[in-house]
Amino acid sequence: MENIKKLPDDNLLVGFDNSDDAAVYKINNELAMVQTVDFFPPIADDPYTFGQIAAVNALSDIYAMGGEPRICLNIMGVPKKMPKEIIGEILRGGNDKVTEAGAVIAGGHTIFDEEPKYGLSVTGFVHPDKFYKNNGGKDGDVLILTKPLGIGVLTTAQKAGLLDSETQDFAIKMMTTLNKSARDVIIKYDVHACTDVTGFGLIGHLSEMLGDAPLMAELDTGSIDFIPKAVEFASMGILAEGMYRNRKAFANEVDESRAEQAIADILYDPQTAGGLMLAVDPKDADMCFDELKSVVPSAQKIGRIKALNGDKRIIIL
Repeated sequence: MENIKKLPDDNLLVGFDNSDDAAVYKINNELAMVQTVDFFPPIADDPYTFGQIAAVNALSDIYAMGGEPRICLNIMGVPKKMPKEIIGEILRGGNDKVTEAGAVIAGGHTIFDEEPKYGLSVTGFVHPDKFYKNNGGKDGDVLILTKPLGIGVLTTAQKAGLLDSETQDFAIKMMTTLNKSARDVIIKYDVHACTDVTGFGLIGHLSEMLGDAPLMAELDTGSIDFIPKAVEFASMGILAEGMYRNRKAFANEVDESRAEQAIADILYDPQTAGGLMLAVDPKDADMCFDELKSVVPSAQKIGRIKALNGDKRIIIL
């Protein structure tokens, strides 16, 4: 990116230099715009479900910044021979989730593509002094997660025809659950950093949360909600391709010597429409956790951030 010239703008509070979940642009002293874009190929056979999942995944970046989504634009690639009914079902799925989020779809753009793709450009709003970054965790912060882990393993197993209907329904429910309820709770508390756990897996996103500060994180695997079927499949070596990329990228920062192999693998597992992971001031952690328990799929205190002690930044216990 060094050879790409950028126009300096003091109102751009978060840009791509931060590798954050969304951009934040200050409009005035009371309002900032949060903007993101996300799209991908089908992750479900049913077009309506695919549309829902893609929309939830895109909207999540706004929630991770503490913002409220308001306006969305469809982004779509379709094969020339795709039936209009299927296209309509994808769009209907996305629209239903956008409506649930309290936002509107105001248009979009479609091109022909050999492989179908769908997603959203999402614009939301937040106070310019009250948004979250994906880094900024502090010594003593409690790490909280709002969805179970292992979706990448399950979607990989689904492609191989190995998922039973009950587990498949569970995976779809997790991927179509908005992070809106989590966001509405956490803005009441002293949260130092927040991100949604998606393609980089929990380990990768946790590494970003620590940033360049002299900090480390200890993960308590006994408190993490690993999807049982995901652990079973991971033990059989059924793992998403992205897990191997994430392990290659981040394993040098991690001490996983005390973890079972399958458990460690799931911590690198890429999630689709995953939960929010937040670093909460210890004075607020219990209250935030207690309130989250009744509104999110799975509230978990997964560990703690500490001052760096050694050469590994993430310790799996």
